[in-house]
This record gives sequence, C-alpha cells and structure tokens, in this order.
Amino acid sequence: MSNQTAIPDHIPQDLVRDFSFWTAPDMAPTPGGDPHLALSELHNGPRIFYAPNNTRDGQGTWVLTRLEDMREVLQDSDSFSSYRSIFSSAIGESWPLIPLEIDPPDHTAFRSMLNPLLSPKRMAALDHSVRQRAIDLIETFKDDGHCEVMSQFAFPYAVSIFLEFLGLPQEDMPKFLNWANSLLHPKTPDERTKAAHEVIEFLDDLAAFRRKTPGDDFVTYVVQAKVKGRHLTDLEVRGMNILIFIAGLDTVAAGIGFDLSYLARHPKDQKTLRDDPKVIRKAIEELLRAFSTVQMIRTARKDMEFAGVQIKKGDLMSCASQIGNRDPNEFPDPNRIDFTRNANRHMAFAYGVHRCLGSHLARRELISSLEEWHRLIPEYRVKEGCPPVAHGGFVFGVKSLELVWD
Repeated sequence: MSNQTAIPDHIPQDLVRDFSFWTAPDMAPTPGGDPHLALSELHNGPRIFYAPNNTRDGQGTWVLTRLEDMREVLQDSDSFSSYRSIFSSAIGESWPLIPLEIDPPDHTAFRSMLNPLLSPKRMAALDHSVRQRAIDLIETFKDDGHCEVMSQFAFPYAVSIFLEFLGLPQEDMPKFLNWANSLLHPKTPDERTKAAHEVIEFLDDLAAFRRKTPGDDFVTYVVQAKVKGRHLTDLEVRGMNILIFIAGLDTVAAGIGFDLSYLARHPKDQKTLRDDPKVIRKAIEELLRAFSTVQMIRTARKDMEFAGVQIKKGDLMSCASQIGNRDPNEFPDPNRIDFTRNANRHMAFAYGVHRCLGSHLARRELISSLEEWHRLIPEYRVKEGCPPVAHGGFVFGVKSLELVWD
C-alpha cells in the first residue's frame, strides 16, 4: 500500500488494491491523461475489490466494477444508505445535502416537493435563456481564434445559469466562480473550509431575505414549500441550497470540458455534429456515457453477502458512473465513442430513487452549449503543446483545455 491504512479483518487480502479516484495513475491532474480509459481497465479484474484510500479523507471503500451490481446497490436503499454529510463535514458539522444524502421515506417526501420545480416542462421554459447564455459567452472570444474552455466558457456558462435559477444578478459571477474553484479544487484544506463557510453564510442570508422578499426563483420556492405539512427547517433549506450550488456548477462544466476535449481531438466526429446538428441530442447521450463524472458512495446498513464477498455494516460501496458506463457487459466496444449507439442505458445521472433531479436542466445545458459552439466556432483543435488536463476525484473534471481555430 502507498499509505499504510488498516485493512478490516473481513477483507480478503487478494481483493485489496492500491487504488484511489484521487491519486491513482491518470486520476490525478495529468497533461493528456485519460482517467476514463484508465478506469476501463478495471473490467479486466475482479467484480469487486477493496481500495483502502478511495476517499478524500483516506477512507476505504469497496469498488464495484459491474454496472449490474451498481444498479442493485443504488436502488436498494433498505440495504445501502445515502447518508454521509460530505459537505458539512468540511466545517466540522453533520447535516445532509437534501435530497441527495437522505434515504426514503424522508427522501421521497423532499423529492416530491422538488419535482415540479425541475420538471421537463419547467426546464423547457428556460431553453431560450440557457441558449442565449452560451451565445453571449462564445461571442466574447470567437473572433480571437482561441480560448481556454473552462475559464472562458464552461464554468461561466454553468454559473450564469445557476445565478438565474437563484434569482441573483450576473454581477455575482466572479464571486461564485471563486467559491466553486475553492470548494471543488482547493489548493489546501483550509481554502476549502473557508469557502464552505462563505457559501453557507451567503445562502443562509439569501434564504432569510427571500422569506421576507419573495421572488420567482429556487430559494423562494424552497423557503415557501412544505413537506409533510410543515415548512422546512433552516438546516433543511441550507442542505437543499448547497446541493443546488454544487450540482449546478461542477458537473455541467466538467461535461462540456470532456466533450469539447474529445471533439477537438476527433475532427470526423466534430464535423458530423457541425454538418448535422440534429445528431447532437443523441451524441450527448453517448458523451454522457463515455465521460461520466460522478462517483456515488453508499454505506451498508447491515452485514450481508454481496457480489460474492462479505460486506459488514458500515462498509462504503463505491458505484462510479465512470466505471459502470464503460462496462463491456452492457456496452459493446465501450471505449469507442459511437454517436449511433442504441439502447444506451447509461447511468451518468445515477440510478434508482436518487437519480439526478437536475438531469433535465443538465441535458438542456449540454445540448445548447454544443449546438451553439458548433454553429459559431469553425473547426477547432487542441492548442499545440497544451494537452488537456483532466483530473479524478469525487467529481471528474477538466482543469484546462486550450482550443484554437482559424
């Protein structure tokens, strides 16, 4: 082991692997690294293995490598709990992100409360503004012949839509970009803790303001809503607001980064999207499959046998979409990007009762961004000498992507 972490007694030594989503080869930021391709190699090994250092704080997890097993875990909330309080633990507290980190039946009540706000119909009403955000940003650099995708397009695009969703002015963008970077990609733990406190304070103040001065936005909806016949507590409101903050920023920006990185290095596929924009909607599903970003972790509620091994109560189970969506048992030739792929039952948005509530908005953002990019930007490529830099972790992403065009 690279770190001498104690291995629980019930873990067979032949199933222990020196692996981490944070530090394994091609998981840490590496110029030209391909973490998704690296993870696909896990399908050549056991159905399940134990990684002693597979979380940010060095905890061990079981790692599932078969999509079928992941589906079973993610839909069985009686055996596997979602409660972890990841964000609040960064500031020494313990409250969940809602509804992501709570289980049924409470999860069901909160999910039902939020469904109307994030319904396909309501998200369709945002189409014009989402598309216009993409256009406005691309117009600022299209004549330059180059851009750094993440800082000039992907993150500002995601943040601008998030600000609109919260009813906040676009002038707040620099502040939110800084918070997002400090929370999701901190240089030190102290930087992450400081940003967490600042985000919490800001969103708590915003909730208090919306109780007195309602608007047509997400926070107003949450502070006025009822669950099980009562209004939400302050901590419940906070848990929802923080979840929207995190989910609305990093995952969409990461998707755009991976998509454009791939297309910049595969001009034939790029040309296909430019020549026939109708292909983009199906292409997005294949890109979501191939470049998934999120690792879901569940906690065993009881001792049991699963996937041929003994699981003890409290064991963590890693269900990584990045691994599941490259499973050759589910997807023929999984490392090939095929825009005509049929029966594409990927789990980029998770699975079961915790399937991503914001998937309709995320799809809309990804589709609009690629449609407008290929309408406004001519054939593009990675800048010579500047390979894309991707990273692993709880959410996979792209740190830098320099593109150029003539």
